[in-house]
Amino acid sequence: MIRIAPVGRALAVVAATSLALTACGGGGGDTATQTSPSSAAPASSAPAAKGDGTLTLGTLLPQTGSLAQLGPPEFAGVDLAVKEINEAGGVLGKPVTKYDTDSGDTSTNIASQSVDKLLAQKVDAIIGAASSSVSLSVIDKITGAGVVQFSPANTSNELTTVNDRGLFFRTAPPDKLQGRVLGDLVVSDGNDTVGILAMQDSYGTGLADQVTQTVTDGGGEVVERVDYDPKAADFSADVAKIKAKNPKGIVLIGFEETTKVVQELVKQGLTSDKHKWYMVDGNLSNENFLKFPKGTLDGVKGTYPGAAAPDEFRKKLLGINKDLKDYPYASESYDATNLIALAAEAAKSDAGTDIAAKLIEVSKTGEKCKNFKECADLLKAGKDIDYDGVSGPVEFNEAGDPAVASIGIYQYGKDNTYPAKAVEYKNGNISG
Repeated sequence: MIRIAPVGRALAVVAATSLALTACGGGGGDTATQTSPSSAAPASSAPAAKGDGTLTLGTLLPQTGSLAQLGPPEFAGVDLAVKEINEAGGVLGKPVTKYDTDSGDTSTNIASQSVDKLLAQKVDAIIGAASSSVSLSVIDKITGAGVVQFSPANTSNELTTVNDRGLFFRTAPPDKLQGRVLGDLVVSDGNDTVGILAMQDSYGTGLADQVTQTVTDGGGEVVERVDYDPKAADFSADVAKIKAKNPKGIVLIGFEETTKVVQELVKQGLTSDKHKWYMVDGNLSNENFLKFPKGTLDGVKGTYPGAAAPDEFRKKLLGINKDLKDYPYASESYDATNLIALAAEAAKSDAGTDIAAKLIEVSKTGEKCKNFKECADLLKAGKDIDYDGVSGPVEFNEAGDPAVASIGIYQYGKDNTYPAKAVEYKNGNISG
């Protein structure tokens, strides 16, 4: 079902207030972490359809699973925003309350259990998940409860057209933009024959489709594409199919299982000094690569959505989590939190449906501002605002996607680490 245009989205969020979802009790052991005192509601209680005057946020971000490496910077981005919001007086005159939960990955039911817990706490908005497939597995439960779901990292094209009742937003651009930038990069590097190894899920196949189209449009040929099972114990047969076609360029689209794929590529002689390798946001910051012999990934390039995190912002994040080494999607998480808070201020309500109705408005066509306090002061003065965040301008289109976004192109060195800053940034229109 096609996502709803602005008027339709408004009608949808109003209609969603009449919907309530009874949350099923989650299994023990994964308790939500709250940042302000609150008594836990019974797991069977339905979330409130109307706001109670306190903006309550939940995070559904990876503490475990195939994207666990993205969790720390995402949590830090949310925590920094909440800290600054509360220091500026909070939302609607009250401190923001936050509960943290684990999204896990699609191999478990952790995300569904976490959502149940957050809905039982009567959250107004949920920030997450990082994985598009995880979001797709819980979006009906979240939006059916009249709660905003706002992902800082979902890139699947499928989420543009999902029936979300006008309640799903994201600060990360859809894969069609990353796919275009990656495909153009592959072709411009002189690869007229290309092999693709992509994990078989909405993220992997969607991104592989766009790369295939862009490579083909650019005069190249995808001579072999393998959509593999990321849970497979062995990838020798998948890599052998690529080897049989001997492509100049090899695109790797996946998560942490890419470690095993790379090992198999090396084993079968498809090393990065003989074939040009390319990666994506799901596997670029894989710490397992540091265990490989030096030079294994030397010169390998990859794409990552989002603008560079400014140095000042990184210093603030380290004040939240001193152990941070990488910053993927920290900016997007920070901006998601601020936008939700500003939309609540603009709506004069913390109800999820009211927040959703104002998110597009606070993201564009008003007076520009760059942080919560600055923007909130403008709202209190009766002015329209245009929040320009750390991750970029974040101007939402009618689908809840950022209309314009940046994609960074990164390159590994001989020590198998990629630089903190991109070699180059490509800006593009999502509809372009």
